[in-house]
Parts: sequence; C-alpha cells; structure tokens
Amino acid sequence: MSTLTIEPAFRPVVAMPRRRSHVRLTRRGRVVVFVLSLALAFAIGIMVAAGSVATGEAGTPEPTRVVTVGTGDTLWGIASGLADDGDVQAMMTKIERLNALDSGMLSAGQKLVVPAG
Repeated sequence: MSTLTIEPAFRPVVAMPRRRSHVRLTRRGRVVVFVLSLALAFAIGIMVAAGSVATGEAGTPEPTRVVTVGTGDTLWGIASGLADDGDVQAMMTKIERLNALDSGMLSAGQKLVVPAG
C-alpha cells in the first residue's frame, strides 16, 4: 500500500511574534493605584450606607419602671413576673438590653429598668 502526501508549493510567511508590552509601575504609580482603590472602596461604602435612612423625628420611648432586686431574686424570676404573654426569654432579653447587662447575674439592691406593663 502506498501513501500520498501533498505539500503546498509555497510556504506561508510566518509573522513575527508580537512583543508583549509589560507595564511597570513606579513606586509613585503603585501608591496612586492604591490610593485610588481605597477611594473607590470608600465611595462604594458611602453609597451603600446611604441606603440606611434615619428620620429626624424622635421615636416614642418604651414605657419603663425601676425595680430593685431583692435577696434571692433572679433575672428569670423578675422576667416571668413581667411577661404577660408567657415568653419569659424575650422579656429577659428586653431587660438585659434596657440595662446593658452582660449576663443574667444580679446582686441584691441592684436597680433594674424593666418594661412597664
């Protein structure tokens, strides 16, 4: 069996490979790019934050009263006495938020602000 090979009569001219341009930034150029990136990130942050809107009117404060903690009182006990709907955990969270408490630990004589109800 024989094989037939066809070759073109002329070979195409191969173009020289293009020179790749390498961008080299000077120290000043890198600083400029960095500062512009920070400014862009700051501008995007401002635009995102502009979406949160506060009103100029004061809200109505939640009605509260002051309770003095007695010996043996617990936050759970105080909250269970105040929770009308039976959700003691939610009332404990409200009391902790109103008094900026880190934990449920109370001491005798401590004054607590609780929701009036």
